[in-house]
Amino acid sequence: MKKSFSALYLGAGLVWMASLSACGNQPEKPASTAPASSDSAVVYADPKVAAFADTIGGKATHLYKLQSANLKAFITDYGGRLVALYTQDKNGQWVDVVAGFDGVKGYEQTRSAYYGAIIGRYGNRIGKGKFSLDGKTYQIPLNNGANALHGGPHGFSDYVWDAHQTSDSSLELTMTSPDGDMGFPGNLKVTVDYELAQSALHLSYAASTDKKTVVNLTNHAYWNLNGAGSGTILDHQIQIFARAYTPIDSGLIPTGKIDSVVGTPFDFTQPTAIGARINDTGKQIVNGMGYDHNFVLTGHDLHEAAKVWADKSGIVMDVFTREPGIQFYTGNFMNGQYDMKYGKKDYLRSAFCLETQHYPDSPNEPSWPSTTLNPGEKYNTTTIYSFSVKK
Repeated sequence: MKKSFSALYLGAGLVWMASLSACGNQPEKPASTAPASSDSAVVYADPKVAAFADTIGGKATHLYKLQSANLKAFITDYGGRLVALYTQDKNGQWVDVVAGFDGVKGYEQTRSAYYGAIIGRYGNRIGKGKFSLDGKTYQIPLNNGANALHGGPHGFSDYVWDAHQTSDSSLELTMTSPDGDMGFPGNLKVTVDYELAQSALHLSYAASTDKKTVVNLTNHAYWNLNGAGSGTILDHQIQIFARAYTPIDSGLIPTGKIDSVVGTPFDFTQPTAIGARINDTGKQIVNGMGYDHNFVLTGHDLHEAAKVWADKSGIVMDVFTREPGIQFYTGNFMNGQYDMKYGKKDYLRSAFCLETQHYPDSPNEPSWPSTTLNPGEKYNTTTIYSFSVKK
């Protein structure tokens, strides 16, 4: 199924162009300036295996390479992170479109930014870190002001996963989160598969539990389709297939409402530059310091969630998912503090995230799609990133 789907959508970016959130941890304030473009040309090179050989939490870390006809990907078992993804631009040159670091130490030192990581047990925020199941209240340790973010202070991004490379183009990652891990109930067994098929990256998530719990898994890759380290993403064109979004309060927790995007800076139903309305003075953009919001998707089963086109490279990324929501984050808390790959810095808005997910704080919103997983049930979801070019 995966390979036939990938082939079907191989040219999706060209069709679209013819018609033409971190959700990261929150510092006191974001950087106020960022370079519009790279100060020097970026020379892309494969990450070095030795730079990812370390020991974290008593387990050895490694780097794995996957390759298909049109893509190369590198993944570390530390946090299941997508370290690099190479695709060809409109000139046929290989470009790494994932922001990150040269070695595992960089990821370990920037844990709260979640670069490239698998996120769990609950992706995004839970208000006050509390939720109830069958009348029992559970408390997740707070790590984002008054709230819990991405599973708490030590989520799945901090695990060294067990890895098994099943082929040249696929990698299986597994782990078990024990009952009480970060306050969550149940022994949760998790499998995440990375697979390259032609011009698409497939992420397949599966989980099972022995006690009722909540689960919301995603990936926190930071994308720049002009190439990692190439400057801001403000001139990328984005289309999000959502007619509504979930407004947030000043702590970035959904208010419980679902609002229409029509007439707001959140209307990306037509291709629009990321930076076109990012400095809007309305309450929602101010609360997020840009875009850090969940969009309510209109599709069902496996459906297209978003499409992004890079103005310089011509690279188009189509995102397909089984999830009901997608968090759009515009690197609002990147502040030039960290040394990234290729000798670059993590400048403000030099990458964006599209995290496929259930809605933030869903355990506290009974009318929203449920994130509850019961014993005997299987959690299964898929996200596909398909790449093409507009010449």
